[in-house]
Amino acid sequence: MKRAASNATAGPVYKPRLSARAKRMRALEMFLGLILAVIVLAPVVWMLLSSVMLPVDLTAKPLKFIPDTLTFERYAQIFRSETSSDPAYVFRMALGNSLIVAVCVTLLSLVTGTMAAYAFAHVRFRGKGPLMMVILFTYMLPPAALIIPLYRIFTSLHWLDRKAPLIILYLSFIIPFIIWVMQDFFGSISRTFEEAAQVDGATRLQTLIHIFLPIARPGAIATGILAFLMSWDEFFYALIFTSSLNSKTMTIAIEEFNGKFTIDYGMISTAGILGSLIPVLITVIFQKYIVMGMTAGGVKE
Repeated sequence: MKRAASNATAGPVYKPRLSARAKRMRALEMFLGLILAVIVLAPVVWMLLSSVMLPVDLTAKPLKFIPDTLTFERYAQIFRSETSSDPAYVFRMALGNSLIVAVCVTLLSLVTGTMAAYAFAHVRFRGKGPLMMVILFTYMLPPAALIIPLYRIFTSLHWLDRKAPLIILYLSFIIPFIIWVMQDFFGSISRTFEEAAQVDGATRLQTLIHIFLPIARPGAIATGILAFLMSWDEFFYALIFTSSLNSKTMTIAIEEFNGKFTIDYGMISTAGILGSLIPVLITVIFQKYIVMGMTAGGVKE
């Protein structure tokens, strides 16, 4: 009764009115956001339409943006083909190779890069600054400057056309990225947690696993997703160091739909849609951690 009486006497909640200038600014923001969304999503929508359009509609003049007939035969061909000479079969095998390589690279780079980042953030040792500069320098080196010596080394070791050497190559530029990003997350965590763990007798590794990793989990997940995308989309190293179905990745298989005399735009679009499904699903599932990870590292405690 008292709560009802107080609500009755409280009166309506005051809501401040927006000024005319604020309304115009909000309308402008919505308009610019709509334009940006159209610019970003238009190529994706067109790629989706191209994957289900007939070849006649893809080459029609003037171009048909809304096809009369839709077909999902290209998707069925990719999962149904069993001929090794068929580019659709090659793409399906390459999709599995890309998934294996990307998962292995993500896990290995997170484990090694996280431990190194913790050391750079909370362990004092001689030469830490110059060593960090060396690691960042290896990350910034252009692949074109390294491709010839790397190819000679891999040839002498008989490491060409294998998934494991490709994983090692990807780790060489993804681990420095992990170290660079994760050390900022670990640096934002107060040292009092580490001191309390040392008082309780915890080792450095136990402190990292049981204290720092749970706190920096959003940053680790966001960084791991970026590492996955970097290895998933990589093209240059895969083009040089792979050639057979045993190691060829998705990006190389998509390029093979571009023939000598013809270009299969429909299959290229279909492969692009299938190749983007896994990154999109991962991003949607972990979007909360991505947002938290992008903002957590900038706050010092």
